[in-house]
Amino acid sequence: MSHKRIPKRKAAIAVGGVVALGAAAILLPNANASQDGAPDDAAAAPRTLKAADASDLASRLAGLLGDAFAGSYYDGANKQLVINVVPGDDNNVIVQAEKAGAAVREVDNSLTELAAGARTLKSEATIPGTSWAVDPRTNRILVTADSTVTGDRWNRLESTVRSLGPGMATVKKSAGTFRTFASGGDAIFSGGARCSLGFNVTAGDGSPAFLTAGHCGVAADQWSDAQGGQPIATVDQAVFPGAGDFALVTYDDPATQAPSEVNLGDQTLPISGAAEATVGQEVFRMGSTTGLADGQVLGLDATVNYPEGTVTGLIQTNVCAEPGDSGGSMFTRDGLAIGLTSGGSGDCTSGGETFFQPVTTALEAVGATLGADGAGAGDQAGGAGDAGAGDQADGEDAGAGQDAGAGEEAGAGAGDASGQGAQNHSRRSH
Repeated sequence: MSHKRIPKRKAAIAVGGVVALGAAAILLPNANASQDGAPDDAAAAPRTLKAADASDLASRLAGLLGDAFAGSYYDGANKQLVINVVPGDDNNVIVQAEKAGAAVREVDNSLTELAAGARTLKSEATIPGTSWAVDPRTNRILVTADSTVTGDRWNRLESTVRSLGPGMATVKKSAGTFRTFASGGDAIFSGGARCSLGFNVTAGDGSPAFLTAGHCGVAADQWSDAQGGQPIATVDQAVFPGAGDFALVTYDDPATQAPSEVNLGDQTLPISGAAEATVGQEVFRMGSTTGLADGQVLGLDATVNYPEGTVTGLIQTNVCAEPGDSGGSMFTRDGLAIGLTSGGSGDCTSGGETFFQPVTTALEAVGATLGADGAGAGDQAGGAGDAGAGDQADGEDAGAGQDAGAGEEAGAGAGDASGQGAQNHSRRSH
């Protein structure tokens, strides 16, 4: 793949975009806050944990408990990990989980049963405008249908859910329409569309690159930081639809500085690495259309049936997003990269469902590294882009392209709409 060398001043690309200072205040005062944890040798009382630590503990307990493990979630109010277990003859599994510091809850549905239910939905009810994910808080599969699912399609969905048996799944109607958050407009450009840069990373060959949504990456090969401007980055790999929604885009200038940080307006949040999402976890999202928004993780391994095709393995949240936010970064207040904005329904006025590509899965698939593990890309390797104004291109490129012309190839994107940083850009995939 050929690369066009560009001046270093054009290389620092931001992840986010227009940031409401009031929203940034939600995050920054506690960006480095820590939570007190109980000693490792404490009694069986549940430990107080950070969400990231709860995720690590859940992974360990899943291996320890085997078939008795039926999922987990993070209780943000009490800062505790809740482990679901299927009761059996061996009560030792509950003792083990409690001794490890988790709050234990007995449930009816095993992970095997829930997975079988999801397979049935896939084979019998893969209908555009539907999604499903396991909700460990209810120990059921949460099935969602958007406003386009009516008539025979709605009847088919309800019938399939009933066939799973009582207590296995619930159906929810969404007022919006599932779509990738694509929009023509500002930020970085390709073919009259825009997308958001998710996180700066270091590619497997040591070159600077960034992650964004796959539906952006499959739509166009090259991206510029101004409408009609010179390309600054080239798509290396992209997946959409299918097993994810992610793309690796490499900077054409190998000397590009790609800092591990997210721009929050007048300050930046360092990104130390990537982490798995946990149901119940507080998360934040950056996007060029809506800036900074926050919410909670609702489900994991979600399947979404977009008009373009089915995407699996996503994170479901209640964090709002709108057209133009696709590809943008989802992260924690303590600087861990969690996801890339894929799509959903609704907006930041009425709310809705949103779905994100897990960053850990994308990194593994493309062979890239992020944060401290990505040292080597430019002067600062890997990381979440949203670089602040001082890291952006010179003023001559500022404010480039407030209206890229959406049309049928409207791209999803979250660029720094102030124009101080280049965004990654793409049209909707076909």
